Amino acid sequence: MAQTRVALVTGANRGIGLAIVRQLARLGVIAVMGSRSKASGLKAAAPLQAEGLITPVVALDVTDEASVRAAVAEVLGEFGRIDVLVNNAAILLDMPGAPASNVRAVPPALVRETYETNVIGALMMIQAVLPIMREQAYGRIVNLSSAAAQLHSMEAGYPAYRMSKTALNALTVTAAAELGAGPILINSMCPGWVNTKMGGPAAPRTVEQGADTAVWLATLPPDGPTGGFFHDKQPVDW
Repeated sequence: MAQTRVALVTGANRGIGLAIVRQLARLGVIAVMGSRSKASGLKAAAPLQAEGLITPVVALDVTDEASVRAAVAEVLGEFGRIDVLVNNAAILLDMPGAPASNVRAVPPALVRETYETNVIGALMMIQAVLPIMREQAYGRIVNLSSAAAQLHSMEAGYPAYRMSKTALNALTVTAAAELGAGPILINSMCPGWVNTKMGGPAAPRTVEQGADTAVWLATLPPDGPTGGFFHDKQPVDW
C-alpha cells in the first residue's frame, strides 16, 4: 500500500474478528479493535502488540448509536482517517436445536434483539464511516454474513439469525447500488462453519480460514468487486 491504511473491526476481541485484526495488522494496516468491553479488547490485543503489530482498542457497542459515533470519532481523531470497516460483530440467539429455533416458537423480542446487532448495528456503522470515506475518496466495507442467509438454499432452523444475515446481504447490495462505481467498495462474505464460541468445537474451519476472505475484501484494489457475496474469495449465490 502507498500509505498506511486504518481499519476498524467490530466485535474484534475474539474469534473471527480477532483473526481479521491479526491478518490486517500483519499486512501493515493499523487494525483498530472494536470491543464492547474495552478491558476484553485490551487483553486480546496484548499478544498482538507484543508481536509488534499496531492494534489499538476502542470501546464499541454496535447497538448503541452514541457508542458507534464515539468510537468512530476516536479513531478519526487519533489517525485522521478510516479506510476500512469490517462489520464482524454478530449474535446467534436461536441456536440450532433450541426450542425457539423455528418460526412457530421464536419470540419476536429475540428477533428484534438479533436485528439490533446483526443488521441495525452494521447500518449505523456504515452511516458513521461513509462521510469519512467519501471525503478521503477511498473505502472498503466488509459485512460478515453467512451461508444461512442464502435464499436459494434456505433450510429450517434459527430463523432470527437467518433473517438477520439475509437482511445484511440486502444492506450490502443496496449500499453498493447507491454508491455506484467509485472509490468505495462494499461486499459481504461467508466465513464458513468456523471453530469459534458461536460456531462450536465441531466446526471444521479455523478462525484464520474464516478471516481470509474478509481480509481480501478489505484490501481490494480499485478495480475490485462491489455489491458481491463471497466465500473463499469466490462469488457465491445469494
